[in-house]
Amino acid sequence: MKKEITASLDELGKVVSFLESHVPTNAIIFLTGDLAAGKTTLTSAIAKARGIESGVTSPTFSLQQCYGEKLFHYDLYRIENEAFFELGLHEAFDEEGWHMIEWADESLKSFLANAGYNTASISITPSGEGRNYIIEV
Repeated sequence: MKKEITASLDELGKVVSFLESHVPTNAIIFLTGDLAAGKTTLTSAIAKARGIESGVTSPTFSLQQCYGEKLFHYDLYRIENEAFFELGLHEAFDEEGWHMIEWADESLKSFLANAGYNTASISITPSGEGRNYIIEV
């Protein structure tokens, strides 16, 4: 299924609500968009909707952040797929929850989908005063 939602920062709840009703509780969600498109901002909105009050930051240098028990956030900008697997970060995918991944390439997405993981994709682009979210589940 493919859905397009245009939302301002104040309207991110529309995107989060759609995700909550259409994405399985255990899924790997690939976030794409240019630098500062709003990938971490969306992850922060999801955390807030789940009652997670700690600040969500981009895991650019740590590579992975865990928020609560069921929200994981990865930034693969600086590493290749091989390094991702060598570091063992993929082992967390077996933990229940949403795994939000920024800067993954198509080969990783294809590999994980073919390995049987639930996957979804969200492409974020600027649109007027808000952002355009193209969601594929």
